[in-house]
Amino acid sequence: MKRFALIGHPLAGSLSPVLFSAAYDGRYPYDLLDYPAFEDAWMAFLEEGYTGINVTAPFKQDAFAAVDRLSPAARLTGAVNLVVRRGGALWGYNTDVDGVQGALGSPVGHSALVVGTGGAARAAVAACLQLGCEVTVAGRSPEKVSALAAAFGCSGCDLGACGALQPSLVVYSLPSSAPVPSGLPLADALVLEAEYKRPSLDQVQCRRYISGRQWLLWQAMAGYKLFTGEEPSLEKMSAAL
Repeated sequence: MKRFALIGHPLAGSLSPVLFSAAYDGRYPYDLLDYPAFEDAWMAFLEEGYTGINVTAPFKQDAFAAVDRLSPAARLTGAVNLVVRRGGALWGYNTDVDGVQGALGSPVGHSALVVGTGGAARAAVAACLQLGCEVTVAGRSPEKVSALAAAFGCSGCDLGACGALQPSLVVYSLPSSAPVPSGLPLADALVLEAEYKRPSLDQVQCRRYISGRQWLLWQAMAGYKLFTGEEPSLEKMSAAL
């Protein structure tokens, strides 16, 4: 029987099992493998015979280095959020790019500010560039901002200087444990937040707020089809959310 799971830490409150059950009417088992160390989570995946896994923070870049083959989106972003056993190899994918584009729809405007430098931020940069946005990256580490901006050929900005920008779109991927930087240009922007369990920006004044649940939904749609080869039910998954 095909079996699937989510690896990451912490996983309390994850909606992935609910979405997966709704997608296929509970026909496939879906487990949470919550381990503080990537090596332990990865070993559980390999030894317990799972067909595929979703990968969430903080393991997306670890998974990138651990798989045998990479999809174009995974190679572009340097992060893997889904792994499938196929033909004796472990294939790594990044469906967060699909998640961002599905959550946003179109049009999104001409400019985007991506706040953060982790795996979700890398997917957001890739998605926004594909949507035709001029992208600026900001984050807590100037070195990581510079590296991410250079990798994608876009601009970098200090968090303290972001207030001078006028982006049409802000994609916020900092963890809920981090304080929200002051002065972010949110008031006139479409705001998409990656975090859905403990969002930081859902009460801010902005043009329109899109929950990370929509990001989760659309990346799951793309990912679950890779898992099984079957078309999951968007209607049932949306109702579950």
